[in-house]
Amino acid sequence: MDNDFEKLIKLQGLDTEIRETQGLLESIPSHIEAIDQNIAAGSQSVAQAKDKLAANQKKRRELEAEVKDIKARITKHKTQQSQVKNNKEYGALVKEIDDDQRRIDVLEETIIQEMLQADEIEVEIKSALGLQTKETTVQEKDKETLAKTKAEAEASLQTLTKDREELLPHIPADRVALYQRIFRKKGGIALSPIMDDFCHLCHVRIRPQMLNELLEIDKLLICENCGRILYRDQDKEKKDQEKAGAAKG
Repeated sequence: MDNDFEKLIKLQGLDTEIRETQGLLESIPSHIEAIDQNIAAGSQSVAQAKDKLAANQKKRRELEAEVKDIKARITKHKTQQSQVKNNKEYGALVKEIDDDQRRIDVLEETIIQEMLQADEIEVEIKSALGLQTKETTVQEKDKETLAKTKAEAEASLQTLTKDREELLPHIPADRVALYQRIFRKKGGIALSPIMDDFCHLCHVRIRPQMLNELLEIDKLLICENCGRILYRDQDKEKKDQEKAGAAKG
């Protein structure tokens, strides 16, 4: 394989790493956004539990205020009992007092239930706060890891881009032009190695004549099926031959 072709293969390797690094960098913001959403969800759970407790306390205050008003009414009715002039009026007051007392009994039972529910809500708040603290700690560490990954990827991308720019002038312009045209057309993969007489990427068998032509060091051949530049992976072929020889020995 000629030196220029080796540089072309190196260019493909650099471009592949650049694309992968760019893809990684592009994915990081969405990961960070997902982490922030998880943190916000934890805060929302705590806020909802606190809102539930506030509503419970408000309802208890309203019930207690109603009990207070009814007790005041009962006291008034009891005072009126000593002032009525006949049994009918007296009986009416007794009925109102009894009805009010039954209402108080119902309200006080409801208040007790609300107090028990408040205890449960406070446990819920405590649990939500604990989970929020734990999850936030984990999520913040994940964000720190992503920030580190981003910094490393940005540094790597800078190095890869520099290596690519330095390599390009050392490859014949016509080969670079052909490579870049196929690169854009084929989703970033312009070269395909031949593996066991097949194009590695499209898995179509290469004609024997083309395989022989690939031995020529100054000619680029294009896969008749996928349109990529073909090359022999001579390092792999050498290793395969060595393995075959070792097996025979």
